[in-house]
Amino acid sequence: MNNKYQIFLISDSTGETLDRIFLALQSQFTNFDYDKKEFVFIRTEQQIAKIIKECKEKNNSIILYTIVDTNLAKHLAAESLKNNIPCFGVLGNLILSFSKLLNQKATHKPSAQHVLDEDYYKRIEAIQFTMTHDDGKKNEDISIADIILLGVSRTSKTPTSIYLANRGFKTLNIPLVLDQKIPELLKKNENKFCVIGLTADPERLSEIRKTRANTNSNIDLKLYTNVEKIREEVENSKLMFKKFRWPIIDVTRRSVEETAASIIKIYEIQKSK
Repeated sequence: MNNKYQIFLISDSTGETLDRIFLALQSQFTNFDYDKKEFVFIRTEQQIAKIIKECKEKNNSIILYTIVDTNLAKHLAAESLKNNIPCFGVLGNLILSFSKLLNQKATHKPSAQHVLDEDYYKRIEAIQFTMTHDDGKKNEDISIADIILLGVSRTSKTPTSIYLANRGFKTLNIPLVLDQKIPELLKKNENKFCVIGLTADPERLSEIRKTRANTNSNIDLKLYTNVEKIREEVENSKLMFKKFRWPIIDVTRRSVEETAASIIKIYEIQKSK
């Protein structure tokens, strides 16, 4: 028996929301073998017919969709039922429930979440700031940053910064290396800045650095990946963080999303004081 599933993600917009929901869903199942195919900006019955035809040609097809047009969503569900294809609407029941709770009709407008509002421009500005101030660049702008991340090499500073930027936070990260000085303004913090120290297990950092060193011939492999040297770096960074009373997050067993969630919580607590 073939246990590989064919997942069809159907969206009337960019598909970003649906893709994230499916990512969260599949992470809950360790033995889930699948191929995924995405269909975006699906807004006609003719487009639905082509997708259903392709589903019928595959074994173990499953449809997940985010379609806010009620009639089109019902059509997809009916066609799927007719052809014995499991089909799940991700937002339909939620929109209906909210409609009842708020006592108002939903707009059922595709791509409504992508309207160019103030939050959108805030995110774009944050992304531009974060990319410009990555890896210790332009530290003179530190007073503009929402969040400042510090950490030794390979503690996920850049990916975490980019994730935070996508959430609308201007993030500046500074690597703790010999020739990189910490801005004096940070040391006189007085709770003005949200400064967070990132750390990780030295053995894990060594493995990550070995991978990076293999792609960069300018790196001194022995010095960069030596566990004892890394252990010293990590301990020195922790001493600095404690000296200035900066919160510390160990990223060893955390995903970027988990680290960012903790950072946002710290940021919100500090701002509420």
